[in-house]
Amino acid sequence: MFRQAGNYDCEQREQMRGGEGTVTLQHYFKKEEFGGSHFRVCAKLILPPGSSIGLHPHEQEDEVYIVCKGTGTVTDDAVTEQVKPGDSVLTGKGKSHCICNTGTDPLEVIAMVVTY
Repeated sequence: MFRQAGNYDCEQREQMRGGEGTVTLQHYFKKEEFGGSHFRVCAKLILPPGSSIGLHPHEQEDEVYIVCKGTGTVTDDAVTEQVKPGDSVLTGKGKSHCICNTGTDPLEVIAMVVTY
């Protein structure tokens, strides 16, 4: 399946997972398009300056963040790190994480969630 750039289903979530502000999700592919796969999410998350996704656990699933643009902080399993383009984070096995845009530009992150 091919999808041209900019031709994505988008949604906005206010105070996502208890975070601040509004996060835009650009779905590259939705769960039902994977055909029985264990993928739950394959999307770009766009966090405006000052916005965040609140602390949340990943039980029976893993989530990967790949930072594409902007800067921020990620707390993963109680450890907080600065993130920039090219950085990646893997959270799962019951661990929790959150992400915050601490920069002045939008923070863009590819997110993939795989269940097991």
